[in-house]
Amino acid sequence: MDIVERFLNYTQFDTQSAEDAGCVPSTKKQLVFADYLKKELEAEGLSDVEMDDKGYIYATLKANTKAKVPTIGFISHYDTSPDCSGAGIKPRIVHSYDGREIVLSEGIVSSPRKFPELLAHVGEDLIVTDGTTLLGADDKAGIAEIVQAMVYLQQHPEIRHGRIRIAFNPDEEIGMGAQHFDVGRFGCEWAYTMDGGDVGELEFENFNAASAKVRIKGVSVHPGYAKGKMVNANALAAEFAAMLPKAETPETTEGYQGFYHLLSIQSNIEEARMSYIIRDHDRDAFEDRKRFVQQCAALMNERYGEGTVAVEVRDQYYNMKEKIEPGAMHVIDLVLRAMQQVGVAPKVKPIRGGTDGAQLSFRGLPCPNIFAGGVNFHGPYEFVSVQTMEKAMMVVVKICELTAAYND
Repeated sequence: MDIVERFLNYTQFDTQSAEDAGCVPSTKKQLVFADYLKKELEAEGLSDVEMDDKGYIYATLKANTKAKVPTIGFISHYDTSPDCSGAGIKPRIVHSYDGREIVLSEGIVSSPRKFPELLAHVGEDLIVTDGTTLLGADDKAGIAEIVQAMVYLQQHPEIRHGRIRIAFNPDEEIGMGAQHFDVGRFGCEWAYTMDGGDVGELEFENFNAASAKVRIKGVSVHPGYAKGKMVNANALAAEFAAMLPKAETPETTEGYQGFYHLLSIQSNIEEARMSYIIRDHDRDAFEDRKRFVQQCAALMNERYGEGTVAVEVRDQYYNMKEKIEPGAMHVIDLVLRAMQQVGVAPKVKPIRGGTDGAQLSFRGLPCPNIFAGGVNFHGPYEFVSVQTMEKAMMVVVKICELTAAYND
């Protein structure tokens, strides 16, 4: 089985995760794919293949050298985003992309005018959707690349490598992927998530992240007799949203700029519930943003009465740079060397998001993020280049080879 067939097989499983499900994994359908993946790893000859009751999968490629080599790992998540349907995915391959518009389905067109990233892949074979679902390259491309790399190493025993651990987990898209990851069981000195974007991307800086759940209490009264009595939670939700800076949202920021992002509103006269995420690369600015949201709630309570607005802020993950720069830059150096040796130009950049590796880095497992190849994640215009997936797979192979020659 080649990497394309492997990835296409993976896309046929709906593994969409769900916010506020209250269980792990957040959707039972993720376990269907996890069971398939566990059996595939066993069939491909990996050792110590195990899956716990929460759907976390661990496996080993045994060392083929007697030299003392650090145990390293590769990680990807198998859930897909709640932002767009992952059911009934119908992928197709656009062979030798010519730089023109790609008609996904009637009335749905992926155009380089809107998505200039397409032009970087002229001449390549692109896997696209039919315009009704996401593709799931985030992060099933990463899984395919890791599994294919393990197969490649078994087929090429002349490439010396140490003990390699791999792991696949649920619920990354809802910020819960690393919550139940067993770092001790994984048993690695360092690891890499294969969860980045386009070719060459390497990330060891990410947002500090928090969620903010806003609850607004209203008072419902017949509108004909509401003067001085009604408190319209719908209107208060709009007022709260207007208090946050319009220039600090995802659609108006880039690079290291942080933001407030309103994910959802559910409201009526009596109650409104708003879900936000808060992001910033700078830790002090991150703390300021969290305080500001609470200050907005306090101001509204002064206007409308104590207890009208309540905000619950929870930290999700922090910037892994804090853990990697002080003493783990050799982990980055290995990736840079691996990319260069397989003909990939490295693009070191901050993540405008987060990965499971951020949380794992704070739990003692340095874990930067490497490109998996997908572009335009979380929507129907998502695509991945076959050639980029093949390069990512070879980067994994080369990291394993270079680690076998690693000398601290």
